[in-house]
Amino acid sequence: MENQTVAQKLEALVKLQSIDTKLDELKKLRGDLPDEVQDLEDEMVGYNTRLQRHQTELKDIEDNIKKSKEAAKEAEKLIKKYAEQQKNVRNNREFDAITKEVELQELEIQICEKKVKEGKDLTAAKKAEIEKTEALIEERKAHLELKKKELSEILGESEEEEKKLLAEREKAVKKIEDKAILKHYDRLRSSLSNGLAVVRVVRGAAEGCNIVIPPQKIAEIREKKKIVIDEHSGRILADVDMESLDESDKPKKAGATPAPTTRRRKTVE
Repeated sequence: MENQTVAQKLEALVKLQSIDTKLDELKKLRGDLPDEVQDLEDEMVGYNTRLQRHQTELKDIEDNIKKSKEAAKEAEKLIKKYAEQQKNVRNNREFDAITKEVELQELEIQICEKKVKEGKDLTAAKKAEIEKTEALIEERKAHLELKKKELSEILGESEEEEKKLLAEREKAVKKIEDKAILKHYDRLRSSLSNGLAVVRVVRGAAEGCNIVIPPQKIAEIREKKKIVIDEHSGRILADVDMESLDESDKPKKAGATPAPTTRRRKTVE
């Protein structure tokens, strides 16, 4: 149907706002816990990535140490081989050539030993980093489990109520035929810090922003013949709390006669 009255629209919007306010309260009970849990999970991903990088780097260092040791052993074998060859040389030229090869292999051994020593130092430093990262992971993991438990307990307490409210919200949304005003409501909800998009006029001002509403506009809100939007905040003004208004702010009834005024007569001296 497309003949929903303004009063019915406002009633549906008030109902939707009431449901959304209750949902907001449930979210407040959780506080920052969902964000804390997400931040901790992201932190854990970062620490695990760092740990994997350290472990890969450690393996590379250990592989390089192994290669350097093997290269040193190979050089030692060649030195022994050249030493045997020197016993059978026929002239000084061959002797000098073999001696040069021996010196090159001895230099190779020195380079390999230096690499092994540097590798061992790097291994010790990398293992220390791994231990530190593993300790951090264990610490943050324990903290994450604690926060997850807290969040789970809160969610467990409010889960049924939230499901019920979400079902009610779905029904309330369907009752609002004016999709333009519904879009306006949703847009306001996302932009306002307190989520109050549909409010009453209390003590002459719109709830949520405390901007004073003129008596003429208050009369329009009470009549419910059109949707009245607060020009300052964009909030939908759904109703008026008449008891909270001062007499001077209350809209005058149609046909009411103003109180007679008395004028003092001038006296001629």
